Amino acid sequence: MKNKIVLVLVILLAVFIFEGCSQSKTKPQDKTVLRIGAMNYPLFAPIPLAHKLGYLKEELDKADAVYTWTIFASGPLINEAAASGNIDIGFMADVPAIIAKSTGQDIEIFANIANGEKALALVVKKGSAYTKIEDLKNKKIAYVKGSYAQHLLAILLNNAGLTFNDIVSVNLGAGDIPLALEKEQIDAAVVWEQFITFLTNSGKASVIADGTNVKKGNLVSYVTKKYANANPKVVTAYIKAAQRASEYIKTHPKEAAEAIAKDVGIEADLLVKIFKNLDFDQRLTDDDINEIRKVKDYILSEKIIQNDVDISSFVTTKYIKEADL
Repeated sequence: MKNKIVLVLVILLAVFIFEGCSQSKTKPQDKTVLRIGAMNYPLFAPIPLAHKLGYLKEELDKADAVYTWTIFASGPLINEAAASGNIDIGFMADVPAIIAKSTGQDIEIFANIANGEKALALVVKKGSAYTKIEDLKNKKIAYVKGSYAQHLLAILLNNAGLTFNDIVSVNLGAGDIPLALEKEQIDAAVVWEQFITFLTNSGKASVIADGTNVKKGNLVSYVTKKYANANPKVVTAYIKAAQRASEYIKTHPKEAAEAIAKDVGIEADLLVKIFKNLDFDQRLTDDDINEIRKVKDYILSEKIIQNDVDISSFVTTKYIKEADL
């Protein structure tokens, strides 16, 4: 009898150990973790939407991975988090991504999020006498220095035979521009979505020029090379999730807007209008890469960055290809 009891206990212990080992494989802490540095802005809508609709979870599950989601207020703050080793993937406009690379961060751009020639624009107060860029000579133009807004303004000025010496530059945060424009503290400003649609839809401003035929306005995702080299399937899964969300925005803009309206702090109806100014797609085309190279050349010439960046090694399309896009 004692031998039988011992045998039963041994069998039960073996079953317990086996089940414990099996369950540990499915525990989140035993999966690969992807730490995402996020921004809840309409420009980057596919990523918050992929988070909200569960696409990120579904695709990362297939790669035996989970993710953390940390909100940041700007691209530079995401850069700081990546530099300190606190995130693996971040997304932002092309300029802050290039700046991060120029400082020596071991990162690579692996996907687009969107581009939008009309999602970046030069605006003036509604009813202003200024109707073209030439009218703004010697006038106050606000923009975020070191941003992709500055690059658009440089192009517009150059096309009009002007330079920054011909205007009064005002370095102003995007969120402060609407009030400054309303109070006529500035004569014009270069802003991006959501501010363009907010200002024009409310009748507070008019667009006198945008990026049409001059600047694509790329928004990109980057990853630390160390993480990507160790977890290529996770990076590919992120792309697949974001692309699913991009397609959902195209086919169901109203439902997509309603899903993330609270998160981005914008009414769904207004968000649908913002979507129309952006082309959401994770693919990186030759045109996209050439655009990023032009941006790099400009910010290097303006000494916004001190060190050159080799775009051919900074931008990779291998994960896009692995995602079959």
